[in-house]
Amino acid sequence: MSARERLSRFGKFLSGMVMPNIGAFIAWGFLTALFIETGWLPNAQLATIASPMLTYLIPVLIAAQGGYLVGGDRGRIAGAIAVVGCIAGAPGTTMLIGAMLMGPFAGWVIKTFDRLVEGKTPAGFEMLVDNFSVGIMGMLLAMLGFVVIGPVMDAILAVLMAGVATLMHYGLMPLLAIFIEPAKVLFLNNAINHGIFTPIGIAQAQETGRSIMYMLEADPGPGLGVLLAYCLFCKDKKTRQSAPGAVIIHFLGGIHEIYFPYVLMNPKVIIAPIVGNMCAIAWFSLTGSGLISAASPGSIIAFLSMTPPECMLPTIVGVLIATGVSFAIASPIVRTAGSKDLDRAADKMREMKGTAEAAAVSDTRNGKIVFACDAGMGSSAMGAARFRNRVKAERPDLAIEHSSVDGVPADADIVVCQRVLSERARKSAPKARIVTIDNFLDDPALDSLYASLTELPRASELMEPAHPKPAGEQAAQGKPSIAIDRDSIRLGCPSVDRERCIRDSGALLVSRGCVQEPYVDAMVERDRLTSVYIGMGIAIPHGTNEAKGLVVRTGVVLQQYPEGVDFDGERAQLVFGIAGKGEEHLEVLANICRILEDEAILEKMKTTDDVDWVLSVLS
Repeated sequence: MSARERLSRFGKFLSGMVMPNIGAFIAWGFLTALFIETGWLPNAQLATIASPMLTYLIPVLIAAQGGYLVGGDRGRIAGAIAVVGCIAGAPGTTMLIGAMLMGPFAGWVIKTFDRLVEGKTPAGFEMLVDNFSVGIMGMLLAMLGFVVIGPVMDAILAVLMAGVATLMHYGLMPLLAIFIEPAKVLFLNNAINHGIFTPIGIAQAQETGRSIMYMLEADPGPGLGVLLAYCLFCKDKKTRQSAPGAVIIHFLGGIHEIYFPYVLMNPKVIIAPIVGNMCAIAWFSLTGSGLISAASPGSIIAFLSMTPPECMLPTIVGVLIATGVSFAIASPIVRTAGSKDLDRAADKMREMKGTAEAAAVSDTRNGKIVFACDAGMGSSAMGAARFRNRVKAERPDLAIEHSSVDGVPADADIVVCQRVLSERARKSAPKARIVTIDNFLDDPALDSLYASLTELPRASELMEPAHPKPAGEQAAQGKPSIAIDRDSIRLGCPSVDRERCIRDSGALLVSRGCVQEPYVDAMVERDRLTSVYIGMGIAIPHGTNEAKGLVVRTGVVLQQYPEGVDFDGERAQLVFGIAGKGEEHLEVLANICRILEDEAILEKMKTTDDVDWVLSVLS
């Protein structure tokens, strides 16, 4: 794993502790903005709520979340107990950094203890051991926090504060933009924002009522300037037409990731947000501007909501400066640049982000990984089968399954799904890590997931010797119960459009007596929801979850398109139409997965005219 991926993984982990608790930051920020002496509605009594929230509530929430990410529910309790020792050991210091350290550490301690005593607790004493162990360890960690961690974190924060003070004193704060803007495009912003800027910002806001640190990464002006340049001067019509929508999402929605592809397609454009942010930071430093709390997400609405009354005008001017400078620099670059493909840049961005997501996975022994698609029948089954074959030698302890995205098992540790299904997956499995992909066979995020699961220091401990299966079982597994016959195969099909290809596949299933006629429309609808193209030149059309009642019997058909069928820029040459009752079709999919392991066979299958050879390979 590269240094960038490691740093991105670290940043994502920090974000995983902070982001679920952003509501607490917002509540504290509004209480401060409204009711302190210099606030919008000064109220001395209500203002007293803000200090305990900052001193106790927010660190405890963050530590509890960090403990949960590493050690589950017991880690959550241990983390919350432990961080109280840090808070007491450094009175007057907001223990945000301590919470980010102590929470995961407490989760790791309790998780390690659980591994050591697994299977050794006498029957009937489980609850007693569970409660006393987390209580005693939490107490010991709280003592450690009081004596060591709290004072050390206090000293670290003091050093960071001194560094910021030095930068401000010598007018060097704008130079931070040289690191901030490229880090954002490379998805490293979480590491610097949540790991450094927010803790320093809270400490500064306690002393002065506001902090410029909250403004460094969240300012929407630099990205807005880039997008406006594309709106007006981009030569590529498709890119120019997409930019206005990106402006709204970025500026009002606060989703800065929307402008990253526009930078990646013309890397020289990065100069524009760097200089724009430098000018804005210089202006904010000169005018003494700052926000009361973190602006998350980084929209203009959140940015101004966290701005104290006396800083409102300078803040607006600063955002306009960043926008104007960024626009002025980006415009000639965009105007003179050749027409480049925004989709490719977006793919590059998704690849980078997907890799970062896949790297941040748990090393839980006997964990469960679930591949999920809309119906849980075709693409997810193929993806799960192929990944299972890939990882089983190094991690035989892992259970790799497939399901519909709305039926993910509650005990799933990691869910792999297509990007457009990620929100449904999160609702279905709120405790699982979500790895988003664009296809189930050769996505870069799957490579990162494989690497993160097999490169763990403990991975070698989880390897088990292979035990040969009984001969009868091997023979049973070698012959699928549902096979493709000669009449289910069409070779040398002329290239057609995507929908025609899927309807032809459905018509073949109808002619074979596998499905009723309306199932064909459900196959087309399934592709509209999420593409049935799964990678490596293969598509697997099948119906939606709601159409399973239209399946008469399990069947698999194959159409070969030597010239390929276009699926959003990818060419599908092998199209397997599927109708499945229960799990009967999975053995045929397993055979297809075995074919994928041999590149020569796969390539021959895409062009051969020998039906007998195809039958021999699939059966």
